[in-house]
Amino acid sequence: MPLNLSLSRDGYERLPMYAPVTSPRHRRSPSPSHPVHDRPNLASHPSARNHEPHPHTSRFLLDRRTLFRVLKVVLPLMLFTVLVGFWFYEPHVEFAFYSRTWTQRQILPVPKLSGCFDAQRVKQTTYDLADGLHGPRRTNIQAGMAMRLGSDCYDFAGTVQSMPRNFSSYVSADARTQYHTYWRNDLAAFGPRQEWMLKSFFATQHLPESRLILWSNGDLGPNDILSHYLRRYPDSFALRVVDIPSLAQGTPLQGSPYLVQKDKKAWVDGDLIRLLLLWTYGGVWVDMDSLLTRDLEPLLEHEFVTQWDCYDKIYQPLNGALMRFKKHSPYLCEAFHIMATSEAPRPGSTDWGSLLYLKLWRALVAGDIPPFKVLPYCFSDGRSCRLDTRLPDPFSSDDTRQNKMGIFAGSMDQNGKLDKALSHVFGVHLHNQWDKAYPKDGWVERLLLRRYDDRLR
Repeated sequence: MPLNLSLSRDGYERLPMYAPVTSPRHRRSPSPSHPVHDRPNLASHPSARNHEPHPHTSRFLLDRRTLFRVLKVVLPLMLFTVLVGFWFYEPHVEFAFYSRTWTQRQILPVPKLSGCFDAQRVKQTTYDLADGLHGPRRTNIQAGMAMRLGSDCYDFAGTVQSMPRNFSSYVSADARTQYHTYWRNDLAAFGPRQEWMLKSFFATQHLPESRLILWSNGDLGPNDILSHYLRRYPDSFALRVVDIPSLAQGTPLQGSPYLVQKDKKAWVDGDLIRLLLLWTYGGVWVDMDSLLTRDLEPLLEHEFVTQWDCYDKIYQPLNGALMRFKKHSPYLCEAFHIMATSEAPRPGSTDWGSLLYLKLWRALVAGDIPPFKVLPYCFSDGRSCRLDTRLPDPFSSDDTRQNKMGIFAGSMDQNGKLDKALSHVFGVHLHNQWDKAYPKDGWVERLLLRRYDDRLR
């Protein structure tokens, strides 16, 4: 018999110790002598909450299951769509962000010429103004097209041919075409890796009419490599220390505080030095991180800089890794004027390189002066283009995935398509990757380095 509590007068109800078997699970059978009360809300009791699912939890689990089912369908569909898109279309995407303030201050204004092309002013120098601006030329080094398809750029380089040379009398060292390069002695010692640039010069250029001058910011010290070439090529090789204030005498930069600019990458001072050397001596500038592949002679009737890459970047279209200007060229005079009247170059920037050449070009055409020429990118920097048309990576073996892509894939042996392209262009720019080694039996070693050694034996 159930035990009951008789406290109904105080508002309590007698409850059974257990529910009758015939009664519902959550409800007591009504008693005829007592009113029926609703059962207390057990969900509010802690023990009850532990056993009954929370509605938010159920909804969360349901949402997760639904999301998972949707993703199982959507993700494969998206992947399939992307793959089909890549199969039928070529994506061309490039993002670059430029400060509007910077472009409005540094790019959009066109500098005014300072009068360096005035006939009376040019007469005070050795520069031939009529020939420099309007003289006849045998070669055409500007294609007028971007040449991004296949081997177009390399084939165009092959149309720039050298003239047969006749035997000539001895040419003194100072009267030869002067080739300038620069190595900062405080950055690294001159070693075997840097020697390859020297070898490429002596193996490809016409030495009876050429001289390479290796400039430095200080004494390169006792060096067996350099001593060897000084002994072997006394009239075709020289070492000199740069004196920037002396080189700047008579230019708009004379006495400028900008002359002491220097950075850890040797970009700012390197960009300044190449212009001052070409102004003082004339000739050709070649970056030390380059390998020459053929005689530069057919280019020398022009004054030029180089295209930065095949993408025609709107704010960075020009490069000075390979450039040629004559002694006291008014082009350089105007460049010095722009440098002297502009903001100081930012450390580690190309403000005195690519940006300066762009400003100068725009100033020239605005002043009705025929501008200097621009070599197509592949003439000296065939790596700076699309994956399908660029030169293979010089620092990766031939069988790597990236070197199996593009127009040279499977044709990197002697007399192959790559070998033909290298015989057409004038150099390979390596972009300061001094810490990387050339792979053993890679295309650089087979098609360039070994041939340098063979020619110099």
